[in-house]
Amino acid sequence: MIFPAVRRAIFFLAAPILFFCANLFAQQPFQFPTANHALFEVGGSEKFFAPTAPDKPWTTGSFGCVRTDGRQMHEGLDIRCLQRDKHGEPTDPVMATADGMVVYFNTKPSLSNYGNYIVVRHVVEGIEIYSLYAHLREIQPGLKIGQQVKAGEVIGMMGRTSNTGEIITKDRAHVHFALNVLVNDNFAAWFTKSSPGERNDHGEWNGQNLNGLDPREILLAEHNPKGDFSLLNFIRSQTELCRVLVRATNFPYLKRYPMLVLQNPTAGKEGVAGYEIALNYNGIAFALMPRAASEIRGKARFQLLSVNAAEEEANPCRHLVVQRRDRWELTERGLRKLELLTY
Repeated sequence: MIFPAVRRAIFFLAAPILFFCANLFAQQPFQFPTANHALFEVGGSEKFFAPTAPDKPWTTGSFGCVRTDGRQMHEGLDIRCLQRDKHGEPTDPVMATADGMVVYFNTKPSLSNYGNYIVVRHVVEGIEIYSLYAHLREIQPGLKIGQQVKAGEVIGMMGRTSNTGEIITKDRAHVHFALNVLVNDNFAAWFTKSSPGERNDHGEWNGQNLNGLDPREILLAEHNPKGDFSLLNFIRSQTELCRVLVRATNFPYLKRYPMLVLQNPTAGKEGVAGYEIALNYNGIAFALMPRAASEIRGKARFQLLSVNAAEEEANPCRHLVVQRRDRWELTERGLRKLELLTY
């Protein structure tokens, strides 16, 4: 029997620890998808990232404009394997990064650059985030679409499957891990219209419809001793590449990510005629301001309002905007991004 005074003492001693653990869990919604945690070690990047070749730096396995001398985007993290079988093939379990629901997986490597891959839907701070795990050797037996999974639950095995012409060699075996926003529920219809004759074997879960955030920045921010990480603040604080005006008022992104829609009293009073949208260099719409007709000049469906030239110079690989003489313009890629977003 524990006397009341002792119980009170235990409670007051344990409460700070319980509060710290609860706070830590709340502030760290995402876990590593494998047992490789070298990202947190001093100088551990080379043990964590799988570069594109032995003579290439580890940065080529990280997120961003890191390939082909900065001209090619890599929309995830290539995480090295830690264990292999007797044939040198990777055997690392791949785990769900957070609680969520399996929404898609592909078991026909020939149909995707991702090879065998899984997409899991998570809701963090009310925000829908989709994690993707690619190049898997196999999907966990029995895994089903619609199945709920817990953070740390094994969903597959690391491999090197892909349909690219250049195979993933054993020494580069890795899992491609990405954290994405979903661009448009109507992707399949948009793709059929915009790319006639091209195949889309994955419906809404085509990689073009999953727009990546940097998982490395998120994992490092979560690991900050201050314990004040907020996914919503992380998205809202993205560096702006450009600002555009779109004459569209009813597209799925607005309903999926209402927390990114800003308040505008004028549009609230007069009605919404379009949205002023801030995009980061990867094309993620992270701030959407409704605009009234009285606030919009010109009649073009898409108008480029401003460009952060320093950001375009630092991260040019998406090539969403281009400067011709003294004028900035949206490129075909930039227009295509906006067409998909607002379809």
